[in-house]
Amino acid sequence: MNRLITEIEEEELVQEPEVVEKPRKRDPENFLTSFLSKGFVSTDDVTRALPFILFLSFLGMIYIANRHLAERNLRDIDKISKEVKELGWDYKSTKAELAFKSTLTEVAKRADTLGVHVSVEPPQKIVVKAEEQP
Repeated sequence: MNRLITEIEEEELVQEPEVVEKPRKRDPENFLTSFLSKGFVSTDDVTRALPFILFLSFLGMIYIANRHLAERNLRDIDKISKEVKELGWDYKSTKAELAFKSTLTEVAKRADTLGVHVSVEPPQKIVVKAEEQP
């Protein structure tokens, strides 16, 4: 039972732990990985085309933003045209009301409350004789 420390250390050096390698799990073959690895497009080609793909995606975003802006402008134009029509109707009704209130009978009715009456006699012409010049 009593052993020397050196013997124990030697035994430990001799016994190497076994390294068990786990079998590497393979990724399932999907279309994209098989297309890039085995197909007619290589990874280098995709890497070289990446700036162009980014440029196309940028143009797509600009196209979408432009479409949203155009639709917003159309909604604003529609709203303003409705307001213009409504204001046109208000103008026409106010103009008709003013034309009605400025008729002779309506003016006479309103002036009657102030004490001004419509004369029944026709107007008289005032003639001033001019003096002769010496």
